[in-house]
Amino acid sequence: MKDDPRLLLPIRGNRQRLYLFFGREGKEEFTVKLFRKTQQAAWCGWSTLSLGLLSMLGTAVPAWAEETATLDSGDTAWMITATALVLFMTLPGLALFYGGLVRVKNVLSVLGQCLAMAGVMTLLWIIYGYSYAATEGNAIIGDASKLFLNDLTVDSLSGTIPESVFLTFQMTFAIITPALIVGAFAERMKFSAMLIFMIIWFTFSYVPIWHMAWGGGLFAGWGVLDFAGGTVVHINAGVAALVVCIMIGSRTGYPTEPMRPHSLVLTVVGAAMLWVGWFGFNAGSELAADGVAGMALLVTQISTATAVVVWMLIEWVRHGKPSILGMATAAIAGLVAITPASGTAGPMGAILIGAASAFFCYLAATTIKLSLGYDDSLDVFGVHGVGGIVGAILTGLCAAEFMGGAGLEATSTMAQVIEQIKSVIVTIIWSGVVSVIAYMIANALTGGARISEESEQQGLDLTDHDEIGYVD
Repeated sequence: MKDDPRLLLPIRGNRQRLYLFFGREGKEEFTVKLFRKTQQAAWCGWSTLSLGLLSMLGTAVPAWAEETATLDSGDTAWMITATALVLFMTLPGLALFYGGLVRVKNVLSVLGQCLAMAGVMTLLWIIYGYSYAATEGNAIIGDASKLFLNDLTVDSLSGTIPESVFLTFQMTFAIITPALIVGAFAERMKFSAMLIFMIIWFTFSYVPIWHMAWGGGLFAGWGVLDFAGGTVVHINAGVAALVVCIMIGSRTGYPTEPMRPHSLVLTVVGAAMLWVGWFGFNAGSELAADGVAGMALLVTQISTATAVVVWMLIEWVRHGKPSILGMATAAIAGLVAITPASGTAGPMGAILIGAASAFFCYLAATTIKLSLGYDDSLDVFGVHGVGGIVGAILTGLCAAEFMGGAGLEATSTMAQVIEQIKSVIVTIIWSGVVSVIAYMIANALTGGARISEESEQQGLDLTDHDEIGYVD
Protein backbone atom coordinates (compact mmCIF):
# COMPACT_ATOMS: atom_id res chain seq x y z
CA MET A 1 0.00 0.00 0.00
CA LYS A 2 1.42 3.37 -1.03
CA ASP A 3 -0.40 5.38 1.62
CA ASP A 4 1.39 6.91 4.59
CA PRO A 5 -0.86 5.74 7.43
CA ARG A 6 -1.27 7.73 10.61
CA LEU A 7 -3.57 5.24 12.28
CA LEU A 8 -4.74 1.71 11.46
CA LEU A 9 -7.64 0.28 13.44
CA PRO A 10 -9.07 -3.26 13.14
CA ILE A 11 -12.81 -3.71 12.93
CA ARG A 12 -13.59 -6.64 15.18
CA GLY A 13 -15.97 -9.51 14.69
CA ASN A 14 -15.26 -10.24 11.03
CA ARG A 15 -12.10 -12.38 11.26
CA GLN A 16 -9.95 -9.28 11.73
CA ARG A 17 -9.58 -8.64 8.01
CA LEU A 18 -11.36 -5.30 7.87
CA TYR A 19 -9.27 -2.29 8.82
CA LEU A 20 -9.89 1.45 9.04
CA PHE A 21 -7.09 3.56 7.62
CA PHE A 22 -6.62 7.13 8.84
CA GLY A 23 -4.03 9.21 7.04
CA ARG A 24 -2.99 10.99 3.88
CA GLU A 25 -3.28 9.53 0.41
CA GLY A 26 -1.70 11.41 -2.48
CA LYS A 27 -2.56 15.09 -2.41
CA GLU A 28 -5.63 14.75 -0.23
CA GLU A 29 -5.58 16.51 3.12
CA PHE A 30 -7.00 13.57 5.02
CA THR A 31 -8.65 10.26 4.19
CA VAL A 32 -10.47 7.59 6.12
CA LYS A 33 -10.82 4.31 4.27
CA LEU A 34 -11.92 0.77 4.93
CA PHE A 35 -9.82 -2.00 3.43
CA ARG A 36 -9.78 -5.74 3.62
CA LYS A 37 -6.57 -7.26 4.94
CA THR A 38 -6.09 -9.80 2.16
CA GLN A 39 -3.42 -10.60 -0.39
CA GLN A 40 -2.99 -7.10 -1.80
CA ALA A 41 -4.71 -5.18 1.03
CA ALA A 42 -7.10 -3.97 -1.67
CA TRP A 43 -9.66 -1.29 -0.95
CA CYS A 44 -13.09 -2.85 -0.60
CA GLY A 45 -15.24 0.19 0.00
CA TRP A 46 -15.90 3.19 2.18
CA SER A 47 -17.00 3.16 5.76
CA THR A 48 -19.35 5.24 7.82
CA LEU A 49 -17.57 6.86 10.74
CA SER A 50 -19.03 8.70 13.68
CA LEU A 51 -19.06 12.49 13.63
CA GLY A 52 -17.49 12.42 17.08
CA LEU A 53 -14.44 10.46 15.93
CA LEU A 54 -13.84 12.70 12.95
CA SER A 55 -14.31 15.83 15.00
CA MET A 56 -11.70 14.58 17.47
CA LEU A 57 -9.34 14.22 14.53
CA GLY A 58 -10.11 17.82 13.54
CA THR A 59 -11.58 17.15 10.13
CA ALA A 60 -14.95 17.53 8.49
CA VAL A 61 -17.04 14.54 7.51
CA PRO A 62 -16.31 13.72 3.84
CA ALA A 63 -19.31 13.04 1.62
CA TRP A 64 -18.22 9.48 1.02
CA ALA A 65 -18.14 8.81 4.74
CA GLU A 66 -21.93 9.04 4.78
CA GLU A 67 -22.24 5.85 2.77
CA THR A 68 -23.30 2.74 4.65
CA ALA A 69 -22.37 -0.91 4.29
CA THR A 70 -24.50 -2.67 1.70
CA LEU A 71 -25.31 -6.29 0.95
CA ASP A 72 -23.57 -7.84 -2.04
CA SER A 73 -25.72 -10.50 -3.71
CA GLY A 74 -22.72 -12.25 -5.28
CA ASP A 75 -20.90 -12.53 -1.96
CA THR A 76 -24.09 -13.70 -0.28
CA ALA A 77 -24.80 -16.38 -2.88
CA TRP A 78 -21.25 -17.71 -2.60
CA MET A 79 -21.33 -17.77 1.20
CA ILE A 80 -24.64 -19.65 1.29
CA THR A 81 -23.04 -22.22 -1.02
CA ALA A 82 -19.85 -22.37 1.07
CA THR A 83 -21.90 -22.89 4.22
CA ALA A 84 -23.65 -25.87 2.67
CA LEU A 85 -20.28 -27.26 1.53
CA VAL A 86 -18.78 -27.10 5.02
CA LEU A 87 -21.79 -28.80 6.58
CA PHE A 88 -21.47 -31.41 3.81
CA MET A 89 -17.95 -32.06 5.11
CA THR A 90 -19.36 -33.38 8.38
CA LEU A 91 -22.62 -34.84 7.11
CA PRO A 92 -21.98 -37.10 5.34
CA GLY A 93 -18.25 -36.59 4.54
CA LEU A 94 -16.52 -37.04 7.88
CA ALA A 95 -19.17 -39.50 9.09
CA LEU A 96 -18.48 -41.81 6.14
CA PHE A 97 -14.71 -41.33 6.31
CA TYR A 98 -14.65 -42.33 9.98
CA GLY A 99 -17.41 -44.91 9.60
CA GLY A 100 -15.43 -46.88 7.06
CA LEU A 101 -12.29 -46.85 9.21
CA VAL A 102 -13.81 -48.53 12.29
CA ARG A 103 -14.76 -52.16 12.68
CA VAL A 104 -18.20 -53.22 11.51
CA LYS A 105 -19.62 -53.42 15.06
CA ASN A 106 -18.93 -49.72 15.65
CA VAL A 107 -19.92 -48.07 12.37
CA LEU A 108 -23.24 -46.68 13.61
CA SER A 109 -21.66 -45.29 16.77
CA VAL A 110 -19.33 -43.09 14.76
CA LEU A 111 -22.10 -41.93 12.42
CA GLY A 112 -24.24 -41.18 15.45
CA GLN A 113 -21.51 -39.15 17.14
CA CYS A 114 -21.16 -36.96 14.05
CA LEU A 115 -24.93 -36.49 13.89
CA ALA A 116 -25.00 -35.61 17.59
CA MET A 117 -22.31 -32.97 17.12
CA ALA A 118 -24.35 -31.34 14.36
CA GLY A 119 -27.30 -31.07 16.73
CA VAL A 120 -25.60 -30.14 19.99
CA MET A 121 -23.08 -27.67 18.56
CA THR A 122 -25.75 -25.85 16.56
CA LEU A 123 -27.65 -25.10 19.76
CA LEU A 124 -24.55 -24.16 21.76
CA TRP A 125 -23.36 -21.85 18.99
CA ILE A 126 -26.59 -19.88 18.79
CA ILE A 127 -27.17 -19.77 22.56
CA TYR A 128 -23.75 -18.49 23.62
CA GLY A 129 -20.92 -19.68 21.37
CA TYR A 130 -21.30 -17.02 18.68
CA SER A 131 -21.59 -14.25 21.23
CA TYR A 132 -18.49 -15.13 23.22
CA ALA A 133 -16.48 -15.90 20.07
CA ALA A 134 -17.33 -13.06 17.72
CA THR A 135 -17.93 -10.03 19.94
CA GLU A 136 -15.30 -7.59 21.18
CA GLY A 137 -14.65 -8.63 24.79
CA ASN A 138 -10.97 -8.94 25.66
CA ALA A 139 -7.91 -10.79 24.36
CA ILE A 140 -9.26 -14.19 25.43
CA ILE A 141 -13.04 -14.16 25.15
CA GLY A 142 -15.89 -12.05 23.77
CA ASP A 143 -18.89 -10.74 25.67
CA ALA A 144 -22.56 -11.54 26.23
CA SER A 145 -24.01 -8.93 23.86
CA LYS A 146 -25.19 -11.51 21.30
CA LEU A 147 -26.47 -14.27 23.59
CA PHE A 148 -29.36 -16.12 21.95
CA LEU A 149 -28.56 -14.09 18.79
CA ASN A 150 -29.78 -10.93 20.44
CA ASP A 151 -30.64 -8.13 17.96
CA LEU A 152 -30.22 -10.36 14.89
CA THR A 153 -32.64 -9.36 12.12
CA VAL A 154 -33.00 -10.03 8.41
CA ASP A 155 -31.27 -6.70 7.80
CA SER A 156 -28.23 -7.39 10.04
CA LEU A 157 -25.01 -7.37 8.02
CA SER A 158 -21.52 -8.73 8.56
CA GLY A 159 -19.42 -7.01 5.91
CA THR A 160 -21.24 -7.52 2.63
CA ILE A 161 -23.28 -10.59 3.64
CA PRO A 162 -26.18 -11.09 6.04
CA GLU A 163 -25.04 -11.73 9.59
CA SER A 164 -27.30 -14.78 9.60
CA VAL A 165 -25.20 -16.28 6.79
CA PHE A 166 -21.93 -15.38 8.51
CA LEU A 167 -22.90 -16.95 11.83
CA THR A 168 -24.28 -20.07 10.11
CA PHE A 169 -21.04 -20.43 8.15
CA GLN A 170 -19.12 -20.22 11.41
CA MET A 171 -21.58 -22.66 12.99
CA THR A 172 -20.51 -25.34 10.50
CA PHE A 173 -16.93 -24.92 11.74
CA ALA A 174 -18.16 -25.34 15.32
CA ILE A 175 -19.86 -28.57 14.23
CA ILE A 176 -16.98 -30.23 12.43
CA THR A 177 -14.23 -29.36 14.93
CA PRO A 178 -15.49 -31.50 17.85
CA ALA A 179 -16.66 -34.12 15.34
CA LEU A 180 -13.02 -34.53 14.31
CA ILE A 181 -12.06 -35.48 17.87
CA VAL A 182 -14.34 -38.53 18.03
CA GLY A 183 -12.01 -40.44 15.73
CA ALA A 184 -9.30 -40.58 18.40
CA PHE A 185 -11.34 -42.49 20.98
CA ALA A 186 -13.54 -44.40 18.52
CA GLU A 187 -14.81 -47.82 19.61
CA ARG A 188 -14.33 -47.35 23.38
CA MET A 189 -15.98 -44.23 24.85
CA LYS A 190 -19.50 -44.00 26.24
CA PHE A 191 -21.87 -41.84 24.22
CA SER A 192 -22.86 -39.92 27.36
CA ALA A 193 -19.25 -39.25 28.31
CA MET A 194 -18.53 -38.08 24.76
CA LEU A 195 -21.36 -35.56 24.93
CA ILE A 196 -20.25 -34.14 28.28
CA PHE A 197 -16.64 -33.86 27.14
CA MET A 198 -17.57 -32.11 23.90
CA ILE A 199 -19.83 -29.56 25.58
CA ILE A 200 -17.12 -28.58 28.06
CA TRP A 201 -14.38 -28.57 25.43
CA PHE A 202 -16.41 -26.47 23.00
CA THR A 203 -17.17 -23.91 25.72
CA PHE A 204 -13.70 -23.52 27.16
CA SER A 205 -11.38 -24.36 24.26
CA TYR A 206 -13.07 -23.89 20.89
CA VAL A 207 -14.81 -20.60 21.65
CA PRO A 208 -11.79 -18.86 23.25
CA ILE A 209 -9.36 -19.98 20.54
CA TRP A 210 -11.85 -18.77 17.89
CA HIS A 211 -11.94 -15.38 19.59
CA MET A 212 -8.16 -15.22 19.93
CA ALA A 213 -7.67 -15.89 16.22
CA TRP A 214 -10.71 -14.34 14.51
CA GLY A 215 -12.50 -12.19 17.05
CA GLY A 216 -9.83 -9.55 17.61
CA GLY A 217 -8.17 -11.41 20.48
CA LEU A 218 -4.66 -12.46 21.40
CA PHE A 219 -3.55 -14.01 18.10
CA ALA A 220 -5.01 -11.15 16.07
CA GLY A 221 -3.06 -8.71 18.21
CA TRP A 222 0.13 -10.60 17.46
CA GLY A 223 -0.56 -10.47 13.73
CA VAL A 224 -0.94 -14.25 13.40
CA LEU A 225 -2.09 -15.50 9.99
CA ASP A 226 -4.82 -18.13 10.26
CA PHE A 227 -7.10 -17.80 7.28
CA ALA A 228 -9.43 -20.75 7.79
CA GLY A 229 -8.61 -22.56 11.02
CA GLY A 230 -5.14 -24.03 11.51
CA THR A 231 -5.17 -23.17 15.21
CA VAL A 232 -8.92 -22.84 15.77
CA VAL A 233 -9.92 -26.12 14.16
CA HIS A 234 -7.08 -28.53 13.51
CA ILE A 235 -4.46 -28.02 16.22
CA ASN A 236 -7.22 -27.40 18.74
CA ALA A 237 -9.02 -30.65 17.85
CA GLY A 238 -5.82 -32.63 17.29
CA VAL A 239 -4.43 -31.90 20.75
CA ALA A 240 -7.77 -32.72 22.39
CA ALA A 241 -7.80 -35.99 20.47
CA LEU A 242 -4.32 -36.93 21.70
CA VAL A 243 -5.18 -36.12 25.31
CA VAL A 244 -8.38 -38.18 25.33
CA CYS A 245 -6.97 -41.22 23.54
CA ILE A 246 -4.13 -41.36 26.09
CA MET A 247 -6.38 -40.80 29.14
CA ILE A 248 -9.01 -43.33 28.09
CA GLY A 249 -6.44 -45.96 27.12
CA SER A 250 -5.98 -48.21 24.11
CA ARG A 251 -8.61 -50.45 22.60
CA THR A 252 -8.57 -54.00 23.90
CA GLY A 253 -6.06 -55.95 21.84
CA TYR A 254 -4.23 -52.91 20.45
CA PRO A 255 -1.65 -53.09 18.89
CA THR A 256 -1.26 -56.87 18.70
CA GLU A 257 -4.66 -57.71 17.18
CA PRO A 258 -5.52 -56.54 13.67
CA MET A 259 -8.14 -53.76 13.64
CA ARG A 260 -8.63 -53.23 9.95
CA PRO A 261 -11.14 -50.75 8.52
CA HIS A 262 -14.40 -52.53 7.73
CA SER A 263 -15.07 -50.56 4.51
CA LEU A 264 -12.42 -48.64 2.64
CA VAL A 265 -15.10 -47.88 0.07
CA LEU A 266 -16.94 -45.71 2.62
CA THR A 267 -13.66 -44.14 3.68
CA VAL A 268 -12.67 -43.12 0.16
CA VAL A 269 -16.15 -41.78 -0.57
CA GLY A 270 -15.98 -39.77 2.66
CA ALA A 271 -12.50 -38.47 1.83
CA ALA A 272 -13.72 -37.35 -1.61
CA MET A 273 -16.62 -35.51 -0.01
CA LEU A 274 -14.26 -33.82 2.42
CA TRP A 275 -12.00 -32.76 -0.46
CA VAL A 276 -14.90 -31.16 -2.33
CA GLY A 277 -16.38 -29.59 0.79
CA TRP A 278 -13.02 -28.10 1.78
CA PHE A 279 -13.31 -25.58 -1.03
CA GLY A 280 -16.17 -24.05 0.93
CA PHE A 281 -14.09 -24.27 4.10
CA ASN A 282 -11.08 -22.42 2.72
CA ALA A 283 -12.37 -20.27 -0.15
CA GLY A 284 -15.45 -19.44 1.90
CA SER A 285 -13.28 -18.03 4.68
CA GLU A 286 -12.65 -14.97 2.52
CA LEU A 287 -16.34 -14.14 3.15
CA ALA A 288 -16.57 -12.76 -0.38
CA ALA A 289 -16.58 -13.89 -4.00
CA ASP A 290 -13.32 -12.31 -5.11
CA GLY A 291 -9.77 -13.00 -6.20
CA VAL A 292 -8.62 -14.08 -2.75
CA ALA A 293 -11.35 -16.72 -2.64
CA GLY A 294 -10.26 -17.89 -6.07
CA MET A 295 -6.64 -18.19 -4.99
CA ALA A 296 -7.69 -20.03 -1.83
CA LEU A 297 -9.56 -22.49 -4.04
CA LEU A 298 -6.48 -23.03 -6.22
CA VAL A 299 -3.92 -23.51 -3.45
CA THR A 300 -6.27 -25.88 -1.63
CA GLN A 301 -6.37 -28.13 -4.68
CA ILE A 302 -2.60 -27.91 -5.22
CA SER A 303 -1.69 -28.73 -1.63
CA THR A 304 -4.07 -31.69 -1.48
CA ALA A 305 -2.89 -33.12 -4.78
CA THR A 306 0.75 -32.75 -3.74
CA ALA A 307 0.14 -34.53 -0.45
CA VAL A 308 -1.53 -37.47 -2.21
CA VAL A 309 1.39 -37.87 -4.62
CA VAL A 310 4.09 -37.56 -1.94
CA TRP A 311 2.39 -40.01 0.47
CA MET A 312 1.85 -42.43 -2.42
CA LEU A 313 5.55 -42.30 -3.31
CA ILE A 314 6.62 -42.76 0.31
CA GLU A 315 4.54 -45.93 0.61
CA TRP A 316 5.73 -47.14 -2.76
CA VAL A 317 9.35 -46.82 -1.69
CA ARG A 318 8.87 -48.25 1.81
CA HIS A 319 6.33 -51.02 1.12
CA GLY A 320 6.58 -51.71 -2.59
CA LYS A 321 3.05 -50.53 -3.36
CA PRO A 322 0.85 -47.56 -2.51
CA SER A 323 -2.30 -48.03 -0.44
CA ILE A 324 -5.73 -46.53 -1.07
CA LEU A 325 -6.07 -45.79 2.64
CA GLY A 326 -2.76 -43.95 2.53
CA MET A 327 -3.84 -41.78 -0.38
CA ALA A 328 -7.16 -40.95 1.30
CA THR A 329 -5.35 -40.03 4.51
CA ALA A 330 -2.85 -37.96 2.55
CA ALA A 331 -5.64 -35.95 0.96
CA ILE A 332 -6.92 -34.97 4.40
CA ALA A 333 -3.39 -34.10 5.54
CA GLY A 334 -2.90 -31.76 2.57
CA LEU A 335 -6.27 -30.13 3.16
CA VAL A 336 -5.54 -29.61 6.85
CA ALA A 337 -2.12 -28.08 6.33
CA ILE A 338 -3.15 -25.55 3.67
CA THR A 339 -6.10 -24.34 5.74
CA PRO A 340 -4.32 -21.55 7.68
CA ALA A 341 -2.31 -20.50 4.61
CA SER A 342 -5.05 -20.65 2.00
CA GLY A 343 -5.61 -16.89 1.99
CA THR A 344 -1.97 -15.87 1.82
CA ALA A 345 0.05 -18.64 0.11
CA GLY A 346 0.69 -18.87 -3.62
CA PRO A 347 0.88 -22.00 -5.78
CA MET A 348 4.56 -22.76 -4.99
CA GLY A 349 3.89 -22.35 -1.28
CA ALA A 350 0.98 -24.77 -1.61
CA ILE A 351 3.29 -27.39 -3.10
CA LEU A 352 5.68 -27.00 -0.17
CA ILE A 353 2.90 -27.21 2.39
CA GLY A 354 1.33 -30.24 0.73
CA ALA A 355 4.65 -32.11 0.54
CA ALA A 356 5.61 -31.25 4.12
CA SER A 357 2.21 -32.31 5.46
CA ALA A 358 2.43 -35.68 3.73
CA PHE A 359 5.90 -36.35 5.10
CA PHE A 360 5.27 -35.31 8.70
CA CYS A 361 1.75 -36.72 8.96
CA TYR A 362 2.97 -40.03 7.57
CA LEU A 363 5.63 -40.18 10.27
CA ALA A 364 3.14 -39.22 12.99
CA ALA A 365 0.49 -41.72 11.91
CA THR A 366 2.92 -44.62 11.59
CA THR A 367 6.36 -44.46 13.20
CA ILE A 368 5.72 -42.00 16.01
CA LYS A 369 2.36 -43.46 17.07
CA LEU A 370 3.73 -46.99 17.18
CA SER A 371 6.90 -46.02 19.01
CA LEU A 372 5.04 -44.03 21.69
CA GLY A 373 2.26 -46.61 22.00
CA TYR A 374 -0.84 -44.39 22.14
CA ASP A 375 -4.00 -45.56 20.36
CA ASP A 376 -5.20 -42.63 18.25
CA SER A 377 -7.75 -44.87 16.55
CA LEU A 378 -8.30 -42.90 13.34
CA ASP A 379 -5.13 -40.75 13.44
CA VAL A 380 -6.79 -37.51 14.44
CA PHE A 381 -3.67 -36.12 16.08
CA GLY A 382 -1.38 -37.58 13.42
CA VAL A 383 -3.30 -35.84 10.62
CA HIS A 384 -5.11 -32.85 12.11
CA GLY A 385 -2.77 -32.05 14.98
CA VAL A 386 0.51 -32.53 13.14
CA GLY A 387 -0.84 -31.26 9.82
CA GLY A 388 -2.25 -28.20 11.54
CA ILE A 389 1.08 -27.45 13.22
CA VAL A 390 3.02 -27.87 9.97
CA GLY A 391 0.58 -25.66 8.09
CA ALA A 392 0.38 -22.97 10.75
CA ILE A 393 4.15 -22.56 10.91
CA LEU A 394 4.70 -22.71 7.15
CA THR A 395 1.98 -20.10 6.69
CA GLY A 396 4.47 -17.51 7.93
CA LEU A 397 7.01 -18.59 5.33
CA CYS A 398 4.68 -19.11 2.39
CA ALA A 399 2.99 -15.73 2.79
CA ALA A 400 6.28 -14.05 1.91
CA GLU A 401 6.56 -12.49 -1.54
CA PHE A 402 9.69 -14.48 -2.44
CA MET A 403 7.54 -17.62 -1.99
CA GLY A 404 4.85 -16.23 -4.26
CA GLY A 405 2.62 -15.31 -1.35
CA ALA A 406 0.58 -12.24 -0.54
CA GLY A 407 3.36 -10.45 1.30
CA LEU A 408 3.87 -9.82 5.00
CA GLU A 409 3.07 -6.93 7.27
CA ALA A 410 5.62 -8.25 9.79
CA THR A 411 9.15 -6.82 9.81
CA SER A 412 10.53 -10.05 8.36
CA THR A 413 9.58 -13.56 7.39
CA MET A 414 11.23 -14.90 10.53
CA ALA A 415 9.25 -12.47 12.67
CA GLN A 416 6.03 -13.77 11.14
CA VAL A 417 7.09 -17.39 11.64
CA ILE A 418 7.80 -16.65 15.30
CA GLU A 419 4.29 -15.22 15.73
CA GLN A 420 2.88 -18.36 14.09
CA ILE A 421 4.87 -20.58 16.46
CA LYS A 422 3.62 -18.60 19.46
CA SER A 423 0.02 -19.19 18.42
CA VAL A 424 0.71 -22.91 17.96
CA ILE A 425 2.21 -23.19 21.44
CA VAL A 426 -0.67 -21.31 23.07
CA THR A 427 -3.23 -23.48 21.27
CA ILE A 428 -1.48 -26.71 22.28
CA ILE A 429 -1.29 -25.71 25.94
CA TRP A 430 -4.80 -24.25 26.07
CA SER A 431 -6.52 -27.16 24.36
CA GLY A 432 -4.44 -29.68 26.29
CA VAL A 433 -5.32 -28.29 29.71
CA VAL A 434 -9.01 -27.88 28.87
CA SER A 435 -9.13 -31.42 27.45
CA VAL A 436 -7.64 -32.97 30.59
CA ILE A 437 -10.15 -31.18 32.81
CA ALA A 438 -13.08 -31.91 30.50
CA TYR A 439 -12.23 -35.61 30.37
CA MET A 440 -11.89 -35.84 34.15
CA ILE A 441 -15.32 -34.26 34.60
CA ALA A 442 -16.91 -36.51 31.96
CA ASN A 443 -15.27 -39.54 33.53
CA ALA A 444 -16.58 -38.63 36.99
CA LEU A 445 -20.12 -37.83 35.89
CA THR A 446 -20.60 -41.05 33.90
CA GLY A 447 -19.05 -43.51 36.34
CA GLY A 448 -16.14 -44.00 33.97
CA ALA A 449 -15.93 -42.66 30.45
CA ARG A 450 -14.78 -45.94 29.00
CA ILE A 451 -17.17 -48.76 28.15
CA SER A 452 -16.73 -52.17 29.77
CA GLU A 453 -14.61 -54.85 28.16
CA GLU A 454 -17.75 -56.87 27.44
CA SER A 455 -19.36 -53.89 25.71
CA GLU A 456 -16.20 -53.33 23.70
CA GLN A 457 -16.34 -56.92 22.51
CA GLN A 458 -19.98 -56.54 21.45
CA GLY A 459 -19.45 -53.14 19.87
CA LEU A 460 -20.90 -49.70 20.56
CA ASP A 461 -23.64 -50.09 17.96
CA LEU A 462 -25.39 -52.62 20.19
CA THR A 463 -24.36 -51.49 23.65
CA ASP A 464 -24.93 -47.74 23.18
CA HIS A 465 -27.70 -47.72 20.58
CA ASP A 466 -29.20 -51.24 20.42
CA GLU A 467 -28.80 -51.22 16.65
CA ILE A 468 -26.55 -52.77 14.01
CA GLY A 469 -25.14 -51.20 10.88
CA TYR A 470 -25.63 -54.11 8.48
CA VAL A 471 -28.24 -56.88 8.30
CA ASP A 472 -27.18 -60.21 6.83
